[in-house]
Amino acid sequence: MIPEGWREAKIREVAKINVGRDLMEDRFVRTRSETHRFPIYSNTVEQHGHYGFYDFPEYSAESVTVVGRGIGLGTAFARTTPFGAIGRLLVLSPKNRSFDVSYLADYLNNGFQIHYESGGIPQLPGKTLGNYSILLPPLPEQRRIAEILSTWDGAIETTQKLITNARAQKKALMQSLLTGKKRLTGFDGEWENTTLDNAAQIIVSNVDKKSAEGERAVRLCNYMDVYRTDRIDADMPFMAATATALQVARFALRIGDVLITKDSETPDDIAVPSYVASTADDLICGYHLAMIRPKKGTDGQFLKFYFEHPHTQHFFATRANGATRFGLTVGAIESAPIHLPPFAEQQLIGEVIATAELEIERLKPILATIRYEKSALLQQLLAGKRRVKIELEAAA
Repeated sequence: MIPEGWREAKIREVAKINVGRDLMEDRFVRTRSETHRFPIYSNTVEQHGHYGFYDFPEYSAESVTVVGRGIGLGTAFARTTPFGAIGRLLVLSPKNRSFDVSYLADYLNNGFQIHYESGGIPQLPGKTLGNYSILLPPLPEQRRIAEILSTWDGAIETTQKLITNARAQKKALMQSLLTGKKRLTGFDGEWENTTLDNAAQIIVSNVDKKSAEGERAVRLCNYMDVYRTDRIDADMPFMAATATALQVARFALRIGDVLITKDSETPDDIAVPSYVASTADDLICGYHLAMIRPKKGTDGQFLKFYFEHPHTQHFFATRANGATRFGLTVGAIESAPIHLPPFAEQQLIGEVIATAELEIERLKPILATIRYEKSALLQQLLAGKRRVKIELEAAA
């Protein structure tokens, strides 16, 4: 049912639809200047479609652009300043102040699903888009809905920036601290050049996901548990399985272990590590994984970040064997070179980098929650199931 006071209309009835043309190279520059200050948008979602600048405005402010071809098909952006459009980018301009551009962009991105035409590359012709029907509340209500959703978008963007900054800090710390280019205060001892087999024991698990009678019930830490998270904790939702007493004794996880993905579909996505921060008696390592168990004088957290360093990733990528699926032998893992500082310095380096990593992990669920709550609210607002209050002066 259409909410009271709203109307249903085809996009072509409320919007003039244009299609971007070829780039006017004699009027274009990449970097904004006093003369070239009007943004050009292309048929892409990267950087919100921004391509460069014209020295003239091709379209007036208050329009919506929609990706009409290829990746991101149907993605809409509100444009609130004069701009230019190139390629198969669709431009929707309001007829008779029929819609708020931010509201329409939110509606197009979330209100319905695009059914695209394809001849190899997904296509969305302007005529096809124009035949889609949308729900339009009164203009003041559209604006209020857009304002509310914009507040949520701001919270999402702020949290994303915090995560990006924390990742950049972690990367910078790894580049400086794991190489010895920067020493932590109070440390000046020599670092040892050695190989991983001298620093840790390499244990490759053979425990599969099957359950068998007579075996002990266990929880299995599997490939994706390691691939998707930086830290393994005992309270994570692991798979239920069984294992023999010998397997439990050999492959039980210990605090300080580092688990790595031993196999991969591509050589550049192998040896992804996760640090065992807490464990339990029934928690064991599953198939396609290797346990890197630190020997005396080696810190597990330091080792975890060592596996993430680009030099180490390159080493394992070049030693992964296979054609359609790649794997690391125990010998390849053991032969990896490592530059080890004294144990106390290893510990502190691990703690410093882990602080940045834990900040990332703290922010991820916050971001997921904000996105979920925005999505739930958005579905209610765009369907009119939840109405917003409009101030009298705004509605006038």
